[in-house]
Amino acid sequence: MLVIPAIDIKNGKCVRLIQGDPEKETVYSDDPVEQALEFQRLGARLIHVVDLDGAFEGRPVSFDLVKTIQKSLSIPIEIGGGIRDLDAIRAYIDAGIKRVILGTAVLEGDPKTIAERYGSNIVAGVDARNSKVATHGWKNLTGVDAVGLIKELKKIGITEIIYTDISTDGMLGGPNIRAMENILDEAPGVSLVASGGVSSLEDIERLAALAGRGLKGCIVGKAIYDGRVNAAEALSIY
Repeated sequence: MLVIPAIDIKNGKCVRLIQGDPEKETVYSDDPVEQALEFQRLGARLIHVVDLDGAFEGRPVSFDLVKTIQKSLSIPIEIGGGIRDLDAIRAYIDAGIKRVILGTAVLEGDPKTIAERYGSNIVAGVDARNSKVATHGWKNLTGVDAVGLIKELKKIGITEIIYTDISTDGMLGGPNIRAMENILDEAPGVSLVASGGVSSLEDIERLAALAGRGLKGCIVGKAIYDGRVNAAEALSIY
């Protein structure tokens, strides 16, 4: 199982939000590029990057900075936030980023066409509160069942899934293990990455126990920045 460090970009800085609330922001670094390089030095094999400004505005805002991050590294990154059409997907792929995360677009766009054109590059970001999907930077809570959406995405060939439990994100209260188990039981064959709530190495170990059932990795953000998870230790194990 991969431990995937997270870099969330807002106003050109590396920040973390609590439950996606832009009013509850902590700045951890003024230089996301240097932060990415530090994660690489510590042993990261993949870095999760989110353009928060893009997520809120509905278009890539930090494109140039994200491109600089990718060009500075010898490991891959994945990028999400505000990527809602084919042009945005193509721009990131042309910039050398091979894992493009779609959230709102998988509900409001044309996921079948996206899957046909860029399937191997697409990761679906399914963000949910109480098992219902949230969109537009988590501002809109829909009535769409998260597991049902994952099943539909699997049918059209999108099997790489990042599942974020919004209620746990940034809270350092532990991941929603039950939700991950439910997805793995109901949608076998998906490659699942857990996001939200990791607060300790013990939490990572609990998630790693699901690796044999299809859990590919877990994204760790605030716990690393706050020192609750030693990044070098976690990345040396997973």
